[in-house]
Amino acid sequence: MYNSYSDTELVSRLNLGDINAFNEIYQRYWSSMYSSAFSVLKDHEPCMDIIQDVFIWVWNNRASLQVSSLKAYLHSSVKYKAANFIRQEKVRDSFYIRAEQLQAYEPTYNDHLEVKELRRVIDQFTEELPERWKEVFRLSRFEYLSNREIAEKLGVSEKTVEKHITSSLKRLRFSLSRFLLLTLLFLFSYFL
Repeated sequence: MYNSYSDTELVSRLNLGDINAFNEIYQRYWSSMYSSAFSVLKDHEPCMDIIQDVFIWVWNNRASLQVSSLKAYLHSSVKYKAANFIRQEKVRDSFYIRAEQLQAYEPTYNDHLEVKELRRVIDQFTEELPERWKEVFRLSRFEYLSNREIAEKLGVSEKTVEKHITSSLKRLRFSLSRFLLLTLLFLFSYFL
């Protein structure tokens, strides 16, 4: 009986929550929706996922669904979801390509020199800290202890540890900004 209904009648019945109207819409359009998605994606699984997503959305929004052309609406939804899938795949592929490039990256001699120089600046900075700050900073950043572990080891409160680390990091940022500024000035003078 439902296969004789027009799309408009099916949508009206669907608005009332008629599962049979929904099933008829599904039977009527899933094949052409699949063909539309497959012509773009050429992959069965994402096509089925897209169709399922569209029909789940239709069912979940059945009470408020107002469309003038059901077929056009469903096919537009499929095209939109296929485009989103392609965008997401490009982002994911780009991420994996970048990850592979990073894994394949071989540090150069200059990279090692820069790291050594940065390490020297951090060591010098650490030596200039007040004694308690220096101890907290080393335990945190070089021995990787938590604030709680440092507090227990030194017999101070976690708040004190937190305060020392925060103050140390502020000073380090300032020292590194000076280091970077001097490095940039050196590079500019070298190339001029």
